[in-house]
Amino acid sequence: MRVGLLTSGGDCQALNPTMRGVVLTLKNLAKKVEIIGFANGYKGLIYNHYSIVSPSAFVNILNQGGTILGTSREPFKHITEPDENGVDKVKAMVENYKKLDLDCLVVLGGNGSIKTANLLSEKGLNVIALPKTIDNDIYGTDITFGFDSAISVGTNVIDNIRTTAQSHKRTFIVELMGHKVGWLGLYSAIAGGADIVLIPEKPFSIKKIADVINNNKKGYTIIVASEGAMTKEMTKMPKKDRKKVLSKNNNSIATYIASELEKLGIVEVRTTIAGHTQRGGEPTPYDRILSTRLGAKGAELIISKNYGNLVVFKDNEISYIPLSETAGKLKAIDDNSPIIKECENLGISFCD
Repeated sequence: MRVGLLTSGGDCQALNPTMRGVVLTLKNLAKKVEIIGFANGYKGLIYNHYSIVSPSAFVNILNQGGTILGTSREPFKHITEPDENGVDKVKAMVENYKKLDLDCLVVLGGNGSIKTANLLSEKGLNVIALPKTIDNDIYGTDITFGFDSAISVGTNVIDNIRTTAQSHKRTFIVELMGHKVGWLGLYSAIAGGADIVLIPEKPFSIKKIADVINNNKKGYTIIVASEGAMTKEMTKMPKKDRKKVLSKNNNSIATYIASELEKLGIVEVRTTIAGHTQRGGEPTPYDRILSTRLGAKGAELIISKNYGNLVVFKDNEISYIPLSETAGKLKAIDDNSPIIKECENLGISFCD
């Protein structure tokens, strides 16, 4: 059995343990398995950059962040366009898959990577996908691997900021990742005991933020802002105009909010941008368990030749859904979700 393996898109803490789950399960269930590791995501498949990787290479990577195969972004919106040298990327991937006589291709990736995986499946390749993203925005799975580890990082940032905020009686804005959805910001805000959380799904008012700060009897305020959060005014702007606004503020929503609050007399506002630290470090124990189970299930699907699926965690069980059911869909936070009401009842404001 020859199985191709690639990690695509942004890295996260649980890629290595997920691959480990796939490979060790295949090794134990199949009589003989050969792992073809593609370097740097879909680029490796496009340009045939690969190596035969011994299963032993995956044994001791359970607690390692990043990915031993390397990764890169290959945006789905450009996947059908020729590269700068005229290479037909989709055709190249199909041909290289066949040249290597692969039985299956395993893709670890987020939304764009899954859309490409579905495209390859529609082209007749045997594909299994595994849900990777710290944003937790893949449709059809309750949780993605990497999400819990990123919450841990985000919460730690908030915890560390709190002591300084208390000491100086200041307002702090912690900017976390989450360009299109606010799961990471929301969960980190709850875990870190933030006063305000700003997420892409709920456009906010600068004036309401100022009101919360002015009425906060603690003397300090912790604000968690997803990078994709927008004011109500921003939602009415063309995308290029929103970019212009943010470009004047170091392309940071936190910096923009701080500058606007100062115009309203809220001084001593400080910002902290967690950035790529959210993707790094060791995976949490929960993520190690989740990713290992997802990987093991992926291997079971390969053994049973049940291709064209995304392995998911749904209703506390590991299962799978067709790639066509999830590709192109985003799992956003529903305004009627119980967690929104629970936050509001706790006193966490969305300032919407």
